[in-house]
Amino acid sequence: MNVTMALDLGGTKVEAALVREDGSVVEGTRSRAATGEAAAADRGAAEHAVAQVVRHCMAAPEWAGVAAAGIGSAGPVDLAAGTIAPINLPSLQGFAIADFVAGVSGLERVVLRLDGTCIALAESWLGAARGVRNALVMVVSTGVGGGVVSDGRLVAGSGGNAGHIGQVVVAADEASAVEGSAHDATVEGIASGPNTVKWARSQGWEGFSGEDLARDYAAGVPVAVAAVRRSARAVGLGLVNAATLLDLEVAVIGGGFSFVAGDYPELVAAAVREHAVNAYAGGLKVVRAALGGEAPLVGAAALVHRADLLS
Repeated sequence: MNVTMALDLGGTKVEAALVREDGSVVEGTRSRAATGEAAAADRGAAEHAVAQVVRHCMAAPEWAGVAAAGIGSAGPVDLAAGTIAPINLPSLQGFAIADFVAGVSGLERVVLRLDGTCIALAESWLGAARGVRNALVMVVSTGVGGGVVSDGRLVAGSGGNAGHIGQVVVAADEASAVEGSAHDATVEGIASGPNTVKWARSQGWEGFSGEDLARDYAAGVPVAVAAVRRSARAVGLGLVNAATLLDLEVAVIGGGFSFVAGDYPELVAAAVREHAVNAYAGGLKVVRAALGGEAPLVGAAALVHRADLLS
C-alpha cells in the first residue's frame, strides 16, 4: 500500500504523519511541535519545529516507501511560488515551505495547498461531504478557515486561497467601531474561540477559555449563551454569503471551538435561514465534520493520494 507524508502547519502547532492510500495514519508516525509565539517571532524556531516533525516521520520503517509529501498550511499561500504567509506567523511571510520540506526529507515531490483546502479534500474524500458535489468545509477554532468543493472538485483559486471564509466581512457596524480596521468585523474576528472569549469577558464574564465558555453555556449563563450565539451567527452570515454565491448543498463545520455547544451547527443553520435573501441559500444543510482532528493530515495526504479531486 502506498504511503505518503502529510504535514499540517498552523498558528499553534505543526503536525506530521505518514498516511496510507486508504486515508489511515500509520501508527507511531504522528508527531507535533509547537509554533505559537516563538515561531511567530523567529523563523528559525518555526523551521526547527517543521524539521522536527518531518524527521520523526523519516525515522519510521515505512519511510522507505515514501515518495511524496502533501502540505496543508495556514494562509495565505502562493502556489506558483510555493510560499506561505500565515496571518498568525509573521516570521514565515514568504517562507518557501515546499522547498524546505523537500530539503529536509529528500523527497522530490512535495504538494502544497491551503489548510482549508486540505480539510475540505479530506471531508469530501472520506467524511461528511462525501458524495456532495457542492460544499464548503470550515474549521472554527483559534482561527476560522475553509475550503470549497464546486461541481465535484476542490477549488484552489488563482493563488491557492479559495475558501478563506474567515476573512469575509460580516458586520459593517463593527468595522466602523475599530477605527477603520475590518478584522474585527470578519467571521474570524467575531466567531473564533479566542475572539468569542474576548467578547464575553468584555461583557463581564469571568471565564478564561473555550472550555469555561462551554461549561457556562451548558449551564445557561446568559453572557456565555450570548457569546456562543454571536459566534454562530457570524459563521451563519459567512455561510449565507458563500451559499448565495456558489449555490452550495452542504456546509461542514469542524474545529475545536465548534464543540463549545452541542447545538452549534443548529445555531449556525438557524442564522443561515434567518439571513438568507434567496431561498436556495437558506436551504443550506449544516452538519458536523466527520473526521475531527484527523482531517488536516488526511487532507494533506490526499493531495498525493487523491490528486484526481483537485482542480
